[in-house]
Amino acid sequence: MQINKGSIERFISELVNNEYSTRTIEKYTRDIEKLACFVKGRAIDKQDVIMFKEFLCSRYKPRSVNSILAACNHFFDYYERPDLKVKQLRIQQEAFCPEEKVLSRQEYKRLIHTAYQTGETKAGLIMQTICCTGIRVSELAYITVQAVRRGKAEIRLKGKNRTILIPDKLQKSLLLYIENCKIIRGAVFVTKSGNPLNRTNIWREMKRIAKMAKVSLEKVFPHNLRHLFAREFYKIKKDIVQLADVLGHSNINTTRIYMLSSGKEHRRMLQSMNLLIET
Repeated sequence: MQINKGSIERFISELVNNEYSTRTIEKYTRDIEKLACFVKGRAIDKQDVIMFKEFLCSRYKPRSVNSILAACNHFFDYYERPDLKVKQLRIQQEAFCPEEKVLSRQEYKRLIHTAYQTGETKAGLIMQTICCTGIRVSELAYITVQAVRRGKAEIRLKGKNRTILIPDKLQKSLLLYIENCKIIRGAVFVTKSGNPLNRTNIWREMKRIAKMAKVSLEKVFPHNLRHLFAREFYKIKKDIVQLADVLGHSNINTTRIYMLSSGKEHRRMLQSMNLLIET
C-alpha cells in the first residue's frame, strides 16, 4: 500500500466519524505523516515499518515510540493490512519519577502566590481549578457558569461521561471571578474573543509565571497539576480504583503512572526501611 495525502485524509475522516478528540486526531495525523515522510511516497511493506520503528528508537524515548507505533497500527487496521503492524516496545514500569519532572506542593503554592501577586488572577484560578478537581486541561471548557453555581461539572469527553465536584472554597473563588468579570453564561475561562482557552494559551501563561516564581520550567505544564492532584488524593484515600474514576481513566495502569513518587521521596522511603545492618 501507499501512504499519501488521500489515504491519510480518509483515515482521519474515520476518526472524526468515531468522535475521537481533536487532540488525538491531530496527534494521529502527525504520526502517520512521519511514516509517510520516512517511506517517501513508495509502496510500503513490513520491512519498511520495521526500519521506521528502528528510526524512531534512535530519536525518541520508548513511550513516544510506542505512541507513534500505536497510531500507525491503527492506520493499518483501518486499511485491513494487519500484516504491516509491528510490536510496540516492552517498557518496565518505573518505580519513581525523575526529580526534575515532579511539581511539588510547595512549588505549586509558589506558582499560585506569584500569579495573584502579579495580577494574573485568571491564570492563578485556572491552575487551581485543574489542581483542585483533577480535570484535564481540555475539560476546562466544562467549567461553566452553570456548573460553578451547581457545584459540579458534567464532563463528556472521549465517549465517556463523568461528574466532577467543585470544592466549596474553589466554588466561592470562581463565583467571585464570574461576578467581577460579569460572565453571564458559558465557559468561565475564555479568550478576549470569547473562545474557550486552549492548551497553548494556558501553557504559555504558566511558563511566564514559573519564571517569576523561580520554578523549573520542566515541571510547569497543565498536566502536571493533574498529577499533583492524583498524588495528594491517593495520600488521603489510598484507593486507586476511586482515583481512576475521578481522573476518568478506563485503565488502572494509567492511574499508576500518576501516583509515582519523586526520586527524592523514593530514596527517603528506602532509607527509612533501615535494612542495612552495620557490622
